[in-house]
Amino acid sequence: MQGIPAPLRIAIIVCIVIDVVFVVFMVVLRKRGVYVKPHTMFGPALVFDSQDDDGVPIRLLNVNGKYQSVSYVQDSLKYRLVCVYHRYFAQIVDIAGLQGGREGRALVIGGGGYSFPKWLVSECPNLRTTVVEIDPKITQIARDHFFLNDLIRDYKTESTGRLDLVTDDGWGYLQHSDQRFDLIVNDAFGGRKPLGPLKTDEGARAVRDHLTEKGVYLANVIAPLQGRGREVLDESLAACRDAFEHVYLIPEAPESPELTGDNVLVASRYALKIQRQYVVK
Repeated sequence: MQGIPAPLRIAIIVCIVIDVVFVVFMVVLRKRGVYVKPHTMFGPALVFDSQDDDGVPIRLLNVNGKYQSVSYVQDSLKYRLVCVYHRYFAQIVDIAGLQGGREGRALVIGGGGYSFPKWLVSECPNLRTTVVEIDPKITQIARDHFFLNDLIRDYKTESTGRLDLVTDDGWGYLQHSDQRFDLIVNDAFGGRKPLGPLKTDEGARAVRDHLTEKGVYLANVIAPLQGRGREVLDESLAACRDAFEHVYLIPEAPESPELTGDNVLVASRYALKIQRQYVVK
C-alpha cells in the first residue's frame, strides 16, 4: 500500500477486517443452523430452528425483526399448519366445501414461508392455487428452507398445474387479473401497512369482483381488538361490510383485547356455518 495516504490505508484495512468478521460470523451462524439473507425487499431475513411448546421442532422466518412464517420440520409434519390463524383459515376452507370437496381456484396474496399454500396443495386435491409473492428472494428462501421445493416435487405441481408461483404485487395482480376465484387469501406481510389497498373500500370491492358466487375471502388482520393500533381492523371490517353480505371476525386472543394478534377476517356473499359469536354482519 505504498503511496496510499495513511488515512486511506487505515480505512481500507478497517473495511477488510469488517468483511472478514462478517464472513466468519455468517459461517458460525450457518454451523449453528441459522441462515441469514442480508438483503430482501423488506430487510434482512433470518431462518432458524426452534421448538414449539410441546417440544416439536419448528423452523421460523424473521424478516426485519418481524416473524413472518413458521413451519414444522419433521418430514411427516412439514405441510401441516403451526399458526393458530392458519388453522382457522383451514377450518373456513373446510366449511366452504373446498377441502377434499368441489373443484376450485384459490389465490393467496403473500407467500412468506408458503405455510398456507403448502397446506392447500397437500389437503385440497381439487384446488388449483396461485400464490403472489412480491419478493423473489423470499420465495427462494421458502424453496430452500421451508420445503416448497419438496411440495412441488411430492405433488408434481409443475405437471398438474395445481400450484402457480407469481412474483408480483398482490394488489396489482388482483387489479389486472381476469379470473374469478373460489378462495382469496390475504396473508401479506411487509411494512407498517401490510394490507395496503386491500383494506380500503376499493380493495374490498376488487376482492368481491374476483370471487365466484360461492367464493370466500380470508384475511389476516394484524391488530389489537382494542386501543391503539386497532384502526387497520376497523378499516378492514368497514370496507368488507360495505362490499359483502356476510362478514365474520375470528380473533386470535379475545381474552387479551389490547394485545396485537393475528385476527381472521372472513367475508362472502352467502352465509357460512360459523358460530354466531364471530358474526360481524
